[in-house]
Amino acid sequence: MSFLTLSNIQKSFGPVQVVKDFNMTIEKGEFVSFLGPSGCGKTTVLRMIAGFESPSGGTIAIDGKSQQNLKPNQRNIGMVFQAYALFPNMNVADNVAFGLKIAGRPKAEIDARVKEMLSLIHLDHLAERYPFQMSGGQQQRVALARALAPKPQVLLLDEPLSALDAKIRVSLREEIRMIQQQLGITTVFVTHDQEEALSISDRIVVMNAGRADQIGKPAEIYNRPATRFVANFVGTLNLIEAKVVDPAANRVTIGDQGVTLRESIGGAKAGDTLSLALRPESGSIAPDAKGDTALSGKVVSSNFLGSVIRTRMDVGGHVISFDMFNNPGIAPPSAGQTVALKFTASELLVIRD
Repeated sequence: MSFLTLSNIQKSFGPVQVVKDFNMTIEKGEFVSFLGPSGCGKTTVLRMIAGFESPSGGTIAIDGKSQQNLKPNQRNIGMVFQAYALFPNMNVADNVAFGLKIAGRPKAEIDARVKEMLSLIHLDHLAERYPFQMSGGQQQRVALARALAPKPQVLLLDEPLSALDAKIRVSLREEIRMIQQQLGITTVFVTHDQEEALSISDRIVVMNAGRADQIGKPAEIYNRPATRFVANFVGTLNLIEAKVVDPAANRVTIGDQGVTLRESIGGAKAGDTLSLALRPESGSIAPDAKGDTALSGKVVSSNFLGSVIRTRMDVGGHVISFDMFNNPGIAPPSAGQTVALKFTASELLVIRD
């Protein structure tokens, strides 16, 4: 049974509609990420759940109870902001206790809950410190503990890691996920970072221009993008134009090379142009590479990216990238060299908008 329900949500600022007929149900204990570029409407949806913005249309319900006429402080929601928003004049313990004090909880209950929260985020030893005496990662963990202390029904996270450096982001996102699973709290996480969303989410909502272009599990979003936008935004992808030769046999040409697709292109006509997608990690130029399909082309360039080397090849005017693991004993192909990229036909996806 759905726990958080968004039905036909719309939001306009003057004549500009920033969220358009957004529908979603989120299960109790689920971790859902809203992923998309700046201005796509993901933070606006989050703010409407929190009560900071009112929908222009539609309804929001938590555990079957409408949130329509409830102010933010009347909704049982915890929120973590991008900029920490800790009280600079309060130490760590007082920051975590703030929501509990506002709610009028007994002192003994507050003290016990603060101790529990600080233990959860592994900052028991810093209870007396002030925000200015702490690192950005420590401050964000305190902000998380403060949001969780009143035992909210839903936790909202608005790009909480964007101000942190890369290594801290990775460790803190794993910590957030671990805490969320430990507490079993329903969580909505907003980010523009696809790696964050892919690594910690139960499901991802890819938003584009106020709409949900695709909702699905991380592997579904990555491996089976539903639209051109999702294909371009999530991961690195080759988008290849192909000409239909024989629609009944799923036969197309890429440049001057014929390919038989696994995916049906029924409805297309000979001469039509299709958009195909191929992930760079799908193919290999190794002599013993497995696959039922191959494309030959000349190498344009090779870029060293650490663990992988990304090589670009020209296939009849189409530039296709592919990745190979960095092996000090094997030199990458050089510019001008002709190579054959082998892959399975099922990895060549038809993009339909």
